[in-house]
Amino acid sequence: MKRILVTGAAGFIGYHLCLRLLESGNSVIGYDNFISGQRRHIDRLQGFENFEFREWDITRPFKVAAEEIYNLACPASPLDYQKYPLETLSTNFLGALNVLEVARENGAKILQTSTSEVYGDPLVHPQPETYFGNVNPMGVRSCYDEGKRVAETLFFEHHRQYGTPVRIVRIFNTYGPNMRQKDGRVISNFINQALRGEDITIYGDGLQTRSFCYISDLLEGLIDIMDQSGDFPGPVNIGNPEEVTVKQLAALVCELAGSKSRLSFLPGAEDDPRLRKPDITLIKEILQWQPKVGIREGLQKTIDYYAGIRDEEDRDIAAADAV
Repeated sequence: MKRILVTGAAGFIGYHLCLRLLESGNSVIGYDNFISGQRRHIDRLQGFENFEFREWDITRPFKVAAEEIYNLACPASPLDYQKYPLETLSTNFLGALNVLEVARENGAKILQTSTSEVYGDPLVHPQPETYFGNVNPMGVRSCYDEGKRVAETLFFEHHRQYGTPVRIVRIFNTYGPNMRQKDGRVISNFINQALRGEDITIYGDGLQTRSFCYISDLLEGLIDIMDQSGDFPGPVNIGNPEEVTVKQLAALVCELAGSKSRLSFLPGAEDDPRLRKPDITLIKEILQWQPKVGIREGLQKTIDYYAGIRDEEDRDIAAADAV
């Protein structure tokens, strides 16, 4: 049994990661300030005897004993980080420094969840880890994009100066059950609009591409990278290279959901990347990792999850009306 700290434990990925680590017999300490995480995730995890939780903003220094640390703390949805830009930047700078100090004090391995957004609107396709990116430092997305870039720098400098055993992973679009219904990202938006029979809202012409990784594949990659021995800072891309246009994604969601929703096109979002596809050569060579869940299978599981939520909401409404 390892004692593992997970910051951002109430988030979508954080919840699934805590669950996986707990089910593997580890002791997990979760931290979250609920700026974008969900309390119901923590309520579920509290059922494990070997789970502890502390509501805390990691931009404030803290101390905790841990052998491994997964730093997931940061708003990840554009709706969230554009609503809380300064908090997002602070989490990626002050929060990263504080978590790195906890790692140094404990002699712990620490994994930083960076993002494909460090590549910005890429001029290289697909995106390898050697690509420095094309990021607008003054745009509405820069609080997240540049925040994650500076967090990577902090991790590398801590590694160089103190020998802190860091792992940096660049996560591409990830999806699956337990995403917030009003998450604001493309898959949750499309599925909920399709299930309600509403128009599917596409920003821009829909020809921009994305690559979507199912949550179980991502977790396997994160844990495998953490478990690597020796000096292995990264960065390493984790994602599914199965590339689709946003328009193709909308049509597939409608097909799998049995929806007759129509596509509705609105002006494109500022600094929205035109292309997004990971080069996963490195992680395949080092870990023999590659995604197992294709887009159709993953979307169907996610649609079934959201459909179940809608059934529960309908029953609750009917029960309230009957009183």
